[in-house]
Amino acid sequence: MSTEALTPDEVDDLARRAQQGDRDALEALLAAVRPRVLNVCRGVLPHLPDAEDACQDALINIASKIGSWGGRGRFTTWMHVVAVNSARTTYRRMRNQATAADPQQVGPLERPDPRTTSVIAGTRLDLLEAMEAIERDHPQYVEPLLLRDVYGMSYEEIARQVGAPLGTVKAQIHHGRRLARPLLRGDR
Repeated sequence: MSTEALTPDEVDDLARRAQQGDRDALEALLAAVRPRVLNVCRGVLPHLPDAEDACQDALINIASKIGSWGGRGRFTTWMHVVAVNSARTTYRRMRNQATAADPQQVGPLERPDPRTTSVIAGTRLDLLEAMEAIERDHPQYVEPLLLRDVYGMSYEEIARQVGAPLGTVKAQIHHGRRLARPLLRGDR
């Protein structure tokens, strides 16, 4: 089976076989989804080396956590969430590694210095910082909001992915948007 342009059913079949311990299916699955995972990571981390790091982490997480894919929806929907989470984790790690220019200053910078991290290369920084702020008090809003507004998933796909009723997902996205607006405008 070629790893080029697999149908969603073929990807789901590979994922089921990989869940059952078929190593060849897992390798074929990872090869098939890698371009899509990289695209998801580039949506959050536009600097290619950063996105590639996140992609590699996502593929490792997919391989090690494939048993947690419930099979309710498409494998690619579950994979998408794993990739988003890996990209966000990479962003956090990079932000935390940013160091102050003044060695006397203790702790991470309030805002990463563009000279110390390439994650600043894109326009997603404000969105990621807004999601970080929302996540501190309302973590339940972040995943549905990112899946809808950044990745364009349908409300129905999001409900299946997060395992919540459709009305709950719509409410979480609404409340998440309400919290994000002032953060994105700089009204902190």
